[in-house]
Amino acid sequence: MNLNERVEAVEAEIAAAQGGGAEAAEAFRIAMLGRNGKVTALLEELKQVPPEEKRLWGQRMNQLKNAARTRWEELKAAAGAAAGTSAGPAVDRTRPALTGPAGSLHPISLVRQRIIHVFERIGYTVSQGPEVEDDRHNFGALNFPPDHPARDMQDTFFVEGPGGMALRTHTSSVQVRVMESGKPPIRTISPGRVYRNEAISARAHCMFHQVEGLYVDKGVSFAELKGTLHHFAKSLFGPEVKIRMRPSYFPFTEPSAEVDMSCTICGGKGCAVCKHSGWVEIMGCGMVDPAVLTNCGIDPEAFSGFAFGMGVERIAQLLYRVPDLRLYWENDVRFLEQFSDGAFRA
Repeated sequence: MNLNERVEAVEAEIAAAQGGGAEAAEAFRIAMLGRNGKVTALLEELKQVPPEEKRLWGQRMNQLKNAARTRWEELKAAAGAAAGTSAGPAVDRTRPALTGPAGSLHPISLVRQRIIHVFERIGYTVSQGPEVEDDRHNFGALNFPPDHPARDMQDTFFVEGPGGMALRTHTSSVQVRVMESGKPPIRTISPGRVYRNEAISARAHCMFHQVEGLYVDKGVSFAELKGTLHHFAKSLFGPEVKIRMRPSYFPFTEPSAEVDMSCTICGGKGCAVCKHSGWVEIMGCGMVDPAVLTNCGIDPEAFSGFAFGMGVERIAQLLYRVPDLRLYWENDVRFLEQFSDGAFRA
């Protein structure tokens, strides 16, 4: 029997194969496509075909192999259907997977991670604390006098019950707990949610996120504070960024300053975001008031320190150029999916 006759015989055998369950389908595969199968043996004979005929016979052998594989898939499908509905439809393992839209971290989480990463690389640890705080940790130990406006209902969400509990208005309360429970040197940042009784608008919200930093040790200076914040701004926004400090007031630092950064949107030339000044405020800072150190059990004669705090939403707004802070809270997939392709990943 020549090669052409043997091929025709195998083609007829493939066409005549009948279903008989999963075992019969597997037996057909072994008989035709296994290591010693009939189709496999015919493919091996291609080596002996004259060179001028190899192309023609190669095409025919491929057709034979595909016919055997197709018939095997049909036998498997028939075996699955005969086994009952519990077996479910046959699965085509060669079919491309169906993939849905991929999720991502929220842009606020992405920015918070980037901020934490910058300070971790220069030796800062991460500290956490409760979001419902007592008066001492939220106000008293931070040198807020009893008649300070921040204690009024217009700024603070108070919690009903004894003890003057309130939703924390800043993560400085975490710094108080760190100073009370540890000894200098202290170098830590405290990221977390904070709450203030403010009207919701494009530039403000009643709930937002902060990252506050604290460094307490012997001989800490304002120059170190400026150098630290200068390093932070360049690490996050690029080497061309500049910062400046303006005198300000905070109850828990003295001296205090507001930190401005050259506008990354207009390059310092002036635009709507920076109100045509070329500068954008990014955080507050200052040297820790000696009274605060005393309140936390640290000797202000032996130690000094600095503190700083920034709003994560403000930093995210500058990085991603989001015009309205309310977009972060609306869970609009059209907005959030912009951060899922890795373009803004930390």
